[in-house]
Amino acid sequence: MAWWELLLVVVAASLLLVLAYGIGIAVRRRLLARNGGVFELSHRVRDTSPGRGWVIGIGRYSGDAQLEWFRIFSLSPKPKRVWRRVEIVYVSSRSPEGIEELVLYPESLIVTCDVKGEHIDLAMDQQTLIGFQAWLESRPMRSTWTVF
Repeated sequence: MAWWELLLVVVAASLLLVLAYGIGIAVRRRLLARNGGVFELSHRVRDTSPGRGWVIGIGRYSGDAQLEWFRIFSLSPKPKRVWRRVEIVYVSSRSPEGIEELVLYPESLIVTCDVKGEHIDLAMDQQTLIGFQAWLESRPMRSTWTVF
């Protein structure tokens, strides 16, 4: 086999792998959307440097109880992070600044929440933020009654 034939086989195999990966991503998103609508949701996984540490992804409300976050370029059917609705407290929102404007989805707002004493940053568009706030506000109230 000549060197150029080997090179052609390697290039063809690489293109097939890239195509299979792209199809896998599309099928995964379709399967995730089957159990409820998905929406663009980025998560700041590291906050050591201002404006850095963002990973783009998709979010999905699972039942009435939790928000699931999936990395966009992963083939895993399992969420990377799961937040329970009763533990999330909305703190504030702001517009992206500096490099955040380049790495996040267009029209994103940065939302800061408190989850069991830990601050998390999420990025979503305005319409998704409205839905997120409504989802949080409609949660069942925690019982303040003590049973003796």
